[in-house]
Amino acid sequence: MAGPVLPGKRAHLEELAKTLSGSRKRELDASQRRIGIRKESWFLQSTPQGDLVIFYAEGDDVPKAIAAWAASKDPFDVWVKAQLKEISGIDWNQPPPGPFPAQHLRYGY
Repeated sequence: MAGPVLPGKRAHLEELAKTLSGSRKRELDASQRRIGIRKESWFLQSTPQGDLVIFYAEGDDVPKAIAAWAASKDPFDVWVKAQLKEISGIDWNQPPPGPFPAQHLRYGY
């Protein structure tokens, strides 16, 4: 799934990723286990139209996990969603409408 990085928010995204990988990693681990995500990666893609953050996640049912996270009132989840809203403009309490991204190629797994 891809989302915009609002102008001037790239450093905020980078700092959030460092925080989630560092001082708040245990909270991230607990959140991911609770909603059913086994792996997650974020990629920053710079384009002429602006930066994008690309989220990659694995789990038994990723759309269900995203829905559970969106509905979560856990203080850590609420904090992360607020950070991501400031960075992307997307309200993750109500994920964007439309179909979930469809996988068209899988290699080497």
